[in-house]
Amino acid sequence: MGEQQRVRVEVYGADVKCASCVNAPGSRETYEWLQAAIGRKYNDSMVTYNYYDISQEGQDGADFSIIQQLLDDELFYPLVLIENEIVGEGDPRLKKIYKALDKYGLQPKENS
Repeated sequence: MGEQQRVRVEVYGADVKCASCVNAPGSRETYEWLQAAIGRKYNDSMVTYNYYDISQEGQDGADFSIIQQLLDDELFYPLVLIENEIVGEGDPRLKKIYKALDKYGLQPKENS
């Protein structure tokens, strides 16, 4: 097993909730909740978190094809990606996100 690689967790969203997400948490709340949940379960010193607002242009690191799909309602936000793989859409599930983090070798904390 070599050096632990950084794992990128990205959330694409908007301050305006999508029409079908009225009762769901907002994109930023989901982003903050995810960081807290991942930080509780894993040693997340090797995780890089990024949030991209689909209504803002010129964000470094944002994938514009994903933003376009979100704007065209082909994907639903908040959209969660781990290493460019979609692992959550609309109302992300921690179980699926944890599974992806395990796949990339993120180490759970000893007490979890």
